[in-house]
Amino acid sequence: MQEGWLYQKNIVIIGGTTGMGLSAARAFVHEGANVVVVGRSTQSCQAAKNELGAGGVAISADASCPGTAAMAIDTCVQTFGNFHGLFHVAGGSGRKWGDGPLHELTLEGWNKTIELNLTSLMLSNQAAMRWLIAHKQGGTILNMSSVLGSSPSPVHFATHAYAACKSAVTGFIKSVAAYYAKNNIRINAIAPALVDTPMAQRAVQNEHILSFIQTKQPLDGGRIGKPEDTNGLACYFMSDYSRFTTGQIVAIDGGWSVSEGQI
Repeated sequence: MQEGWLYQKNIVIIGGTTGMGLSAARAFVHEGANVVVVGRSTQSCQAAKNELGAGGVAISADASCPGTAAMAIDTCVQTFGNFHGLFHVAGGSGRKWGDGPLHELTLEGWNKTIELNLTSLMLSNQAAMRWLIAHKQGGTILNMSSVLGSSPSPVHFATHAYAACKSAVTGFIKSVAAYYAKNNIRINAIAPALVDTPMAQRAVQNEHILSFIQTKQPLDGGRIGKPEDTNGLACYFMSDYSRFTTGQIVAIDGGWSVSEGQI
């Protein structure tokens, strides 16, 4: 195993078989970690396992089920001997259930979006916190948020339940970070803008949105983010380099939050 930022760290990634989660898993293993990745698709789990090799275990499970994260943490301990941190990436769009502008938002769309993006996060964070406290061990929890939680885009990204979830992540993280700092358990979040992942294909395939992104995310020529753009910050938060950092939400957004964007 290569020595690196995450040498001998054992990490669980909820939502780690596609997109930014899988990209992080690759980076973590490259930096010396062992990972347990969780995804809903058995096919994506098998592909992730094949790619990650001996440093990775893949589990097919639903992040919104109460026992999923605890099972993954137990698997991490049984396979690699310990558990040091959790990265929660799992989430998704509620558009197909009725998320959208408030006057069109359905109750099913609201409830399903909350379940996918906030309840699943709470459950995984809770499982990690319970394990770390029970074993009197410090550790780190990292969550995936979004710039839409604080920097809206009304024309192209008007999903108000999703934005509410991502905004709620900020309050959740800061409250939890304050409470558990005494236990040497830190909790932080990454807030990306538009990144080319399976969830983002509606936007990635829309020429009007692509044109908008050229001015809304002007860094590096004005482009959609790549999953690997978030890897460096994820490695930092999961490593001992972040040992004095908690309660922070950091945007990786290509300039989204400081740019108007041209409609």
